[in-house]
Amino acid sequence: MRVSRLMLVTLRDDPAEAEIPSHKLLLRAGYIRKLGSGIYAYLPLLWRVLQKISAIVRQEMDATGALETLLPQLQPADLWQRSGRWAGYTAGEGIMFHLEDRQGRELGLGPTHEEVITALAADLLRSYRQLPVNLYQIQTKFRDEIRPRFGLMRGREFIMKDAYSFHPDEASLRQTYAAMDGAYRRIFRRCGLKAVAVEADSGAIGGSASQEFMVTADAGEDLILTSADGRYAANQERAVSLPGAPVELPGGLRSGGSGELLPTPGQTTIEQLVAAHGFDSSQLIKVLLLLARFEDGHRQPLLISLRGDQQLNEVKLANTVSSRLAGGHGVLLGIDPLSSELVAELNRSEGLAIDLSAVPLGYLGPDLEDAVLTAARPSLVVDLRESRVRSAGAAALPQPPRPHMATSFLRLTDPTAADLPAFVCGANQVDQHRIGAGWAGLGLRPEVVDLRAAQPGDRCLHDPSQTLAAARGIEVGHIFQLGRKYSDAMEARFTNEKGTEESLWMGCYGIGVSRLAQAAVEQNHDANGIRWPLAIAPFEVIVVSASAQDPQQVSLAEEIYNRLGSAGVDALLDDRDERAGVKFKDADLIGIPWRVVVGRGAAAGQVELVCRDDGQRRDLAVEAALEALLKVIQASRSGLESGVES
Repeated sequence: MRVSRLMLVTLRDDPAEAEIPSHKLLLRAGYIRKLGSGIYAYLPLLWRVLQKISAIVRQEMDATGALETLLPQLQPADLWQRSGRWAGYTAGEGIMFHLEDRQGRELGLGPTHEEVITALAADLLRSYRQLPVNLYQIQTKFRDEIRPRFGLMRGREFIMKDAYSFHPDEASLRQTYAAMDGAYRRIFRRCGLKAVAVEADSGAIGGSASQEFMVTADAGEDLILTSADGRYAANQERAVSLPGAPVELPGGLRSGGSGELLPTPGQTTIEQLVAAHGFDSSQLIKVLLLLARFEDGHRQPLLISLRGDQQLNEVKLANTVSSRLAGGHGVLLGIDPLSSELVAELNRSEGLAIDLSAVPLGYLGPDLEDAVLTAARPSLVVDLRESRVRSAGAAALPQPPRPHMATSFLRLTDPTAADLPAFVCGANQVDQHRIGAGWAGLGLRPEVVDLRAAQPGDRCLHDPSQTLAAARGIEVGHIFQLGRKYSDAMEARFTNEKGTEESLWMGCYGIGVSRLAQAAVEQNHDANGIRWPLAIAPFEVIVVSASAQDPQQVSLAEEIYNRLGSAGVDALLDDRDERAGVKFKDADLIGIPWRVVVGRGAAAGQVELVCRDDGQRRDLAVEAALEALLKVIQASRSGLESGVES
């Protein structure tokens, strides 16, 4: 390939829209162009990178015995309704793009394919003799991100490899899960990435166990907590730890009764109380007033108690609330702070009549009475969608569920708060707190649930002498043991060896192919541009003639380019009539691993060989330069293709 035919347009300055280095560099180096919010065109350079990543993925997936397929991106709503995920993915802050066809049938653009593949398995897999089966695809996915950002990291359209396995029992599922774990580790290593496997929450996908693969990078959106001994690593949303010991209240305040009133005018935060009275934050109880929203319109107020020095883990809370209430009210759509602003919006949009005037926000105690909740008054909810002319006998548009508000709190207390014998808490009166209160003294028997977020510096459960350290990570892969969640819901059953029917066991395994490409840039760049790992670089070598006006330089550059191509090397020839400095800057920016510069030494058969990764430069005879290049490229390919680091 010649640069003059590459449609290469590089930018001198960072685009204003880009926030992190990899996004800036992919735009500046001509790899991507933005067409809309979260929507990017993959230009020829990046498409070559994506093809190389996909080839590595295919090699490793095929080696496990997985079979490649291609599933429809347009998915009928009824499949998702059968699994119970349609409302969660389309209502509120759901991430599925959804639409109606001309017959009024609801459809979604696939953000993932569990429902589709399970429906196919239900039709095709009927006997234990057909199992296990593992199917994978590499295709575009769609997600209606609330806040698309960071280029390909969080876009609304992206390329993903997703695989789905089906098994006769849990032991078979675990075997494939382990095989996929090994394949993923090889894929990331072959792509030249430093990735760490961490325990993760299964989220909306579900399942009994899951593991994320994180590329460590300062710009990562996820916080990873790891132990120095290497025995523990987890995403913060999943991580567990031992909290620090609390500071006891002074002796005279440890009664644990109903507590003494303490005037606290205008002191509504933990920080203000600590500053005004000299408390340690671990001596306080933090009470959070939240509202959970469910698919059937149910609104459940939550009263959450944490120790004042701890932070709420929203994922743990959502999982707990879902497990308690989703069975009776459908999918949990979201949990929000029950603020005056939210109440005003609910009263306006959902016809409720919630009154927070009796709730002393900022001074809440764990014994806040249910009576402060004014019963919600449902009113008619109007379907604002335009009516459509339908054929005779067509079903009417479904009406949204009527909202209804629970009149009692779901009260949950983290162990860090429940274990305090005496504490400081709100008095449920404006400008008043209580000091020296206790659970029994307040007439409470707290329901204890782990709700705290593990923090850097916490002690490890597996070895309290170890502490957790933090790093930022970019999620590039996620594997799940789904169990029977989808097969039960969608009646995907097979006949076992005993001749009886049972539900299939399932696994799910995803890699963000386009995200992986940008993560590689985030982990491999310097002040001059990208430094692609050799295995996934768009080209392995770039040949640059310093002067397009010097016939000897041009001729020798052409010769080297042709010889590299004949040897099977992915080579790029910069044949533009530009100054040498411009060519060198562009070569550094686009990040080709090796550069051969044909300059003044052309007459003597001398060239300069430059390694993009470490900047090392060597003046060599043409034959020596070609020999060196072929040796390093062949050695790299040999090691990488076998899944072994070179």
